[in-house]
Amino acid sequence: AEPVINPRHLQSVFIARNREFWRDHSALAWNILFPVLLIAGFAFGFSDERKSYMVGVVSEATETVAFLDIPHIQIVELDAPEPGITKIERHQLDLLIDLDSGSYWVNQDSDKGFFLEQALNQLDPDRFARQPVSGKELRYVDWVVPGILAMNIMFNALFGIGYVIVRYRKNGVLKRLKATPLSALEFLLAQLGSRLWVILVVNSAVYIGCNIFVDFSMHGSYLALLAIFTLGSISLISLGLLVAARSSSEELAGGLLNLISWPMMFLSGVWFSLEGLEPWVQDLAMIFPLTHTISAARAIMIDGASLGELLPQISILAAMSVVFLIIGSFMFKWE
Repeated sequence: AEPVINPRHLQSVFIARNREFWRDHSALAWNILFPVLLIAGFAFGFSDERKSYMVGVVSEATETVAFLDIPHIQIVELDAPEPGITKIERHQLDLLIDLDSGSYWVNQDSDKGFFLEQALNQLDPDRFARQPVSGKELRYVDWVVPGILAMNIMFNALFGIGYVIVRYRKNGVLKRLKATPLSALEFLLAQLGSRLWVILVVNSAVYIGCNIFVDFSMHGSYLALLAIFTLGSISLISLGLLVAARSSSEELAGGLLNLISWPMMFLSGVWFSLEGLEPWVQDLAMIFPLTHTISAARAIMIDGASLGELLPQISILAAMSVVFLIIGSFMFKWE
């Protein structure tokens, strides 16, 4: 009996799609240059420290503190001191105040923390006890790099798959493939494998090349990071396949892909942390595969997390990939 998925069919379509991509030199160059230019811009453009002061506040009581009325202070509410202490160590917060215990934490190596501490002691003297911490500064470029790499994966996955399949359908390529023994699932899996291979090669080259000049912060395993980016790529490629499953117009496909990609780019934590946003916005961001990819990648690069600690993100991305691929294969039409 003929197998459900014929490896030879997959191999033929996989090789053909790879050759088509590598011969398109302009697309290849843009896939490499776009993230490199973004990373370089953030490395140099955000080399100076932030202009505002970030102060974490832990409190169950509603009491007023004169220090917190300073105009240039941005308050970040926290439920417990421990997450804030970690942020103090990495210079993500300039000062942390626990109003309930009467304690504050400041990084001894932070210039901003020093000035905020002086202001606190002048405006609210003898009210809080100092709890010093120390830690290596986390640059903004270190924080934003996982987001940029994941965003590049998103654009490569969605548009690299969506436009190609719609073009195949419009040019009659899919109609001719329909006459072959190739099944819809085999075609989609081959497209997924081809695009995944391209994404991983391009992003690995971008990471290695930029790391030589910027020296990213990397506390976790490179294999774990590769695994997360691989799973995130599969999920986003599957989403692109779902969009292109029935679209016959490049304009419609482009509109749908933009409708998906732009909210992900701004609500998945690429450029800024989701902390401080409205709770419903944070809940909305959880429906995007890019959000889970970025959070897992940041946890590996910045916190040194292992794959075992990232099981929630891994489970969600795997489930999304399976659902998108199954629905896309059932909805897929050749003509």
